[in-house]
Amino acid sequence: MSNLLLIIRLLLLLSTSAPPSLGLAHQSTSISAFRHCLQNHNRSDAVLYLPTNSSFLPVLNAYIHNKRFIGPATAKPLAIVTPTHESHVQATVLCAKANNLQIRTRSGGHDYEGLSYRSPSPFILLDLNNLRRIELDVETETAWVEAGATLGELYYAIANKTNTLAFPAGVCPSIGVGGHFAGGGYGNLLRKYGLSVDNVIDARVVNARGEILNRSTMGDLFWAIRGGGGASFGVILSWKVKLVRVPEVVTAFQVDRWLDQGASDIFYRPRHCYRWQQVSTNLSKDIFIRAMPQVVTTPENKTKVMISFVGEYLGRTKDLVRYLSRSFPELGFREVDGKEMSWVETVLFWAMIPVNKPLEVLLNRKSEPSYFKSKSDYVTEIIPREALPGIWDALLKVGPCFTQWNPYGGRMAEIDTDEAAYAHRAGYLFKVQYYVWWVEDGEEAEARHVGALDALHEAVTPYVTKEPREAYLNYRDLENGVNSVEKPEWSKAKVYGEKYFKGHFERLAKIKAEFDPENFFRDQQSIPPFPHSH
Repeated sequence: MSNLLLIIRLLLLLSTSAPPSLGLAHQSTSISAFRHCLQNHNRSDAVLYLPTNSSFLPVLNAYIHNKRFIGPATAKPLAIVTPTHESHVQATVLCAKANNLQIRTRSGGHDYEGLSYRSPSPFILLDLNNLRRIELDVETETAWVEAGATLGELYYAIANKTNTLAFPAGVCPSIGVGGHFAGGGYGNLLRKYGLSVDNVIDARVVNARGEILNRSTMGDLFWAIRGGGGASFGVILSWKVKLVRVPEVVTAFQVDRWLDQGASDIFYRPRHCYRWQQVSTNLSKDIFIRAMPQVVTTPENKTKVMISFVGEYLGRTKDLVRYLSRSFPELGFREVDGKEMSWVETVLFWAMIPVNKPLEVLLNRKSEPSYFKSKSDYVTEIIPREALPGIWDALLKVGPCFTQWNPYGGRMAEIDTDEAAYAHRAGYLFKVQYYVWWVEDGEEAEARHVGALDALHEAVTPYVTKEPREAYLNYRDLENGVNSVEKPEWSKAKVYGEKYFKGHFERLAKIKAEFDPENFFRDQQSIPPFPHSH
């Protein structure tokens, strides 16, 4: 054990803990003791920001992407730590624990409900944006990626070395890899190579004792953090990933169809075999086609539903034309619809960035914050044709919004359900994201838009998974259930836990009991330790 850990452990024994609910006087005492502990052993003032610092709010708000959580109504951290070395993370965990302060860990700040940077209880924000080193080894086709790096930075690093390797992950370049991978990591290569976590081969994690674990020393924790989220178990420092092979030329495309152009019939029509719902999960693994029903304002200022079929093919356009003419002829895909490019250029395509932009655009870590709310579903049975008009009507009532229907099948159907904590594998047709955004300030506007989204979610209820109605952790939604941070209840945790993790929830809770029995790492939707009474 390092001298740093020994000294801080001694502080733990000597420290007097404050009560769970800290008053202002206790907060002041605790943060003073925390600051002394951290500075004494890091020998650095630069990593710590207090509310009295002029940089405090700019640092806090720099990686808040949802404007719902920027205003004065959102509780602020007592301090922000921006570590530049792994030892800073260890010290933060132990010093916070010694002073009965919670921590929130933020890598990219894209948690949909802001749980990586807000809490109802006094807390320290551990902001990992300075821990973003990427070490790429083309010869072994692997990379070590620190948790504060973004997907864009990882994609840029790969493209700088090779145009025949890639990594299966999401399409938003500013997302941090720390939380994205831990929740599963969904991207457009999943039908070929699975999720991000299916290509993680090692990790470094700080546990509740301030120790750094890797795959060889963490045991079942390695299973848990691949789909079970990281925030319940520790602080993920870095991931080692296996890169995947892609051709030098791939094809990206988007085919738009209005409802009055037969979009619903392309989506699904009974007694016709070649519709999106039937074929999207059964196509070649090299093909990914997302259906994206969305509300669009026409030049005549009318709102209409349009379905965009957005896809990627690991190959040339002319080959895709031949394949889809046999396997999905109703799409009407033509050679002019396809755009040939390198794999990294498809990242720009999916992010709606012009593909002729310099790749340095991927290094932009920040995005303009907006008001938004999202929900998710999983679908295991074809949604009947007669149900679609009601869904489209509910979509229109939401206003500016989109839904993404992402197909499974391929490699996702081959990976054993118990291979990692991510539980949604074979038997799923697609995953759905519902996403609404707005520009008006105020609680009334939020209530109106969120209410309309809830109504859309309700309209789809009969056609999605049930008991429980499953959801994707990385599309976090507090309406799936919340727990008390101060006095978590097992019964409440089961509500959201089984939605996110299905039958894996209890195994995750048992791993939690082994690695964090005191439940130091917790939030409103964290996994509690498995209770002894069960």
